[in-house]
Amino acid sequence: MKRDYNKALEITALYEISKLLGSSLNLKSNLRGVMRVLSEYLDMKRGTVALRSNSEVSIVAAHGMTEEEIKKGRYRLGEGIIGRVAKLGSPIVIPSIGDEPLFLNKTGARKIIKKENIAFLCVPIKFKNETLGVLSVDRLFGSKVISFEEDLRLLKIIASLIAQTVKLHIEIEKEREAFLEEKENLKQQLKGRYRLENIIGQSDRMQEVFGSVHSVAPSRANVLLRGESGTGKELIAKAIHYMSLRAKGPFIKFSCASIPEGLLESELFGHEKGAFTGAMAMRKGRFELADNGTIFLDEIGDLPLALQPKILRVLQEKEFERVGGEKTAKVDVRLIAATSRNLEDLVSEGKFREDLYYRLNVIPVFLPPLREKIEDIPLLSEYFLKKYNEENQKSVSIASDALNTLINYDWPGNVRELENTIERLVVMSRGKVITPSDLPFNIRDHTLRAKYASQIKDTLLSTIEDIERAKILDAIKRTGGIQAKAAKLLGITPRQIGYKIKKYDLSTLK
Repeated sequence: MKRDYNKALEITALYEISKLLGSSLNLKSNLRGVMRVLSEYLDMKRGTVALRSNSEVSIVAAHGMTEEEIKKGRYRLGEGIIGRVAKLGSPIVIPSIGDEPLFLNKTGARKIIKKENIAFLCVPIKFKNETLGVLSVDRLFGSKVISFEEDLRLLKIIASLIAQTVKLHIEIEKEREAFLEEKENLKQQLKGRYRLENIIGQSDRMQEVFGSVHSVAPSRANVLLRGESGTGKELIAKAIHYMSLRAKGPFIKFSCASIPEGLLESELFGHEKGAFTGAMAMRKGRFELADNGTIFLDEIGDLPLALQPKILRVLQEKEFERVGGEKTAKVDVRLIAATSRNLEDLVSEGKFREDLYYRLNVIPVFLPPLREKIEDIPLLSEYFLKKYNEENQKSVSIASDALNTLINYDWPGNVRELENTIERLVVMSRGKVITPSDLPFNIRDHTLRAKYASQIKDTLLSTIEDIERAKILDAIKRTGGIQAKAAKLLGITPRQIGYKIKKYDLSTLK
């Protein structure tokens, strides 16, 4: 009858221990719970779980010991009973710790061991052939001699359960450390990639932009990037972020033109559970995600008028409420906004708040279109050629006359259009060299039209000059070479006719 009762206790204890070990990711808390169960169900006086780290074993969870005593529980491999079990990977049973010289009592938890009948059972926590730690218990017994085989069997089962949990936590911790290391490496790569030194632009206009970025990046000021679509506003925004004191924080980008108006508030400020149909859980918005970092709002000119006061409040008060919520959230973010639209016109038309405009326009940075920095086209073309050659495992180059055609094109889509053009040329190229005939028709056609327009202009100019020279020559002859009379006849001043006589080399006719 007693045997059945003990068996039932054992099953109950194992069930409770299994539940505890899978209850949370807090390993130490779970192990303390295991020790408590051992005490409640199995008449354990004290118990410890010590885990191995390199050449040392340290107590991480215990029952019947103070925190101070737990801190003292550190053993070298082979030191004392716990150290020996950790080293050998085999269990050890001490029938009476008062009679065992190897028992060190390093923790000082057993100052009255001579007055107690205490056995010490110690089993390795093993996963396959790897010893991860040691499970030990103090077992009370009376004056009679008893066998500890059943206790040892049960402790081995419990140690096996603990081993699986410990191994899982070790693997999770390794993955977490690898993730954090990879995350830090990626941050450093991004920081290097978006350094100004790695942004192509040797033209005077781009050097002005770089100078502005160097000045504004270390500050806390909001920045407004202005320029046509495709001029690299996001690239400059990232450079500002990674050169700032917020470089270790998040960089969150969001296009105000890419989301339907009805969803913008939720996207920017988040929503509470049940805020609207489909809001199954609380969700953070972009401003919350950017806390302690930078938020980049592209196409800020497309922001609906109704939402602009909320943006203004975040900038001024650094606070907001999620959609469907009443609790005020605080954030510390730096805003970099960008637009290709004329905000001044939008303000005058009542489509953009004037107070928000002034709050955004603290430091404006103007990015030039590609047609105003044509000296950068060869460098950009070379960079994109290298990039897409590597991606497509090719070695395509561009002929000088084809490059000249690219330089003479006005690039309404700016750098983005140039990149797309180079990618298409590399992918579609069948030879090793890109020639003018390989270029898209719109680029070739534009260049030809520009060339013909220039020729027509030169022809017209030449014709006009011939007509003007003939008229001046006729007037001089008709007035007997008197410039004043010739000027009056032509309806111009004596000074003007003097200039034109010199221009057309007619001075010998005076």
